[in-house]
Parts: sequence; C-alpha cells; structure tokens
Amino acid sequence: MRVAFDSRPSSGAGGVGRYARCLLRALRDTKGERSEIFETHRPRHTDVFHAPWMQGAILRSPCPMVVTLHDLAALKRRSEHLRMACVPYLKHLAVQRATKVIVPTKAVAADAVSRLGLEEGRITIIPEAPDPAFYPRHQQQIHAVRKRFGLPESYLLWVGSLQRPDPRRPLGKLATTHRELPLVLVGPAGPWTRELPNVTLTGKVSDDELAAIYSGAHALLLPSAEEGFGLPAVEALACGAPVAAFDLPALREVLDGRAALVEPGDLVGLVQAAQQLTRPAPKPPRWSWQDAGRATWQVYDRAIARGDTAFMPAGPRASRRSQMAESR
Repeated sequence: MRVAFDSRPSSGAGGVGRYARCLLRALRDTKGERSEIFETHRPRHTDVFHAPWMQGAILRSPCPMVVTLHDLAALKRRSEHLRMACVPYLKHLAVQRATKVIVPTKAVAADAVSRLGLEEGRITIIPEAPDPAFYPRHQQQIHAVRKRFGLPESYLLWVGSLQRPDPRRPLGKLATTHRELPLVLVGPAGPWTRELPNVTLTGKVSDDELAAIYSGAHALLLPSAEEGFGLPAVEALACGAPVAAFDLPALREVLDGRAALVEPGDLVGLVQAAQQLTRPAPKPPRWSWQDAGRATWQVYDRAIARGDTAFMPAGPRASRRSQMAESR
C-alpha cells in the first residue's frame, strides 16, 4: 500500500500539528512490510491520500481520500463564514467527497453528520493520545523550568496557541477572573497577549519543558466553548496534573470522570473547581498513538476496498470552484 500523507501541518505548534506529527510517527511504527508512506499533499501514483486536517482536503483526488476532522467549530460561528468568504464552502465540499473521514470523538462525528451531511458509515472514530514525551517529571526538572520561565511555586495552567485571540477561548476574561493561585499561559504568543493582566507567559516551549510545566502545575484549565477532543487535558493527566474544564460533549466523552467539569461559561466556577483539585490526578485514557496508527491503517484498507475517488464537479460554476480550491 502506498500512502500519500499531507505532513504540512506537522510543523505547527497547535493541536493539529501535534496530531500530524504523532500520527505520522505511529503510522511508520505500525506499517506492514509492503506499505510505504510519502509526505506530500499532491498525491500521484499512490493508493490512498490522507489529509490530517480539513485545509488539506482536495476536491478531485486521483485516489481514495481520507480526511481527519478535528472539530467543526467554525461552522457554528457565522462571523467566521463571512470573514473567510467561499473558502470554507470549498473545503467542506472536499470533505464531503472524501472516501473516509476520521474524527477523534463521537461528538465530532455527530457534528459531521448534522453539519456536513456525511453518512455515518463513512466516519471512523479514532481517539488521540498523549505523546510519549508526556510523563511525570522529577522535581529537579520541574525546578529548572520554574527558574527558566519565572514560574511561581504553585499555579494554574492553560496550554495552547496565543498567536491571535480565539473567540472559543476567553483568555482575557479568564485573566481577570478572581483566583487565589497565579495563572500561567503556555504557547506561542502574539502582541495582543501583552494586554493580559496578572498572567505569566512562557511563549513556545519544547515538549520536555511542557511536560515539566504540566508536572509542576496545580491544575490545568480548559475554558473552551468548543473542543473536538481536548488533547492538553490528556497530556496534563499523563504528567500527573489534575484538570478542570467546561462540561462540553467531547470533553465529557474523553475525560469520563477524570476531570472536574463545570457549566460552560462559568469562569468563576472553573477557577474554584481547579483550585480545589488535589493530586494524584487520574490516569489518562488507555489509548496510545500506536493504537491510533493501527486503526488508521485499517481505515486506509477500507478506503481502498471501497475504491471510489472524488467525483467530477457538475456544471461550470462547480468547475470554477474546484479550480480555485486546487490552486490554494
């Protein structure tokens, strides 16, 4: 089997980048003797094409296409549609033409059916997992990152991209919410973060540094209005840090009694719940990237067995749309 894997997002610092890196490594570890993986977003002379993000989906794939959907939050925000004009429509159309679609949770699968009109039989749920780099670190390593980034002895933690404000994650309001413990924000940061009061910003960190920061945290906060999986939560649990999050369908599904869940939007309740958490934290779900790799190879097998590729768009307007999409 010859697999074309779009590895472009693997250099990113966010969750999609983490997914692409970890899955690509797991696919190589679990592939059969006669299987090959090519890192390319232009599938040629391959048996199956995998776009590990919606932006990588193409309208006319020369071979069966598999697409991973991480969430469909943008579909729920009308303002995002208006800002992006026709681009989301073209990408959604490309996903609708995929032979198979991978999602991390039942919650995202339900959104894919209701928002994109996908048939349930084309969707496969493959959970994500913490990278092997995330495990409880020794006090010496925890002390080293505290010194390096100026972290307090005990702190609440948030992890993600801070390059631009995200309406799904009200970090401005979180920063001003009353709390007894200091708040540390980890991730690549844009200029707007300089306006956030009473927080410690680390900027981009390595996986080893992040594991030590998780290990030294009192608790991780997930103040998200939308989540497709909540990868930082399982990473934190893998490092021994308790988790407090909004009670969202995907997080409830993934964490399953492993976190303190509060009413979405209740930042005061979220902070209070996090401050009351104690160690030891529950173990993360027993699912590994090796499991995800093996499950993904099975999806490739089913995609090839089905044998269909993206159909040709009908009509001149659709043709112009496909040309626009393929030129991006």
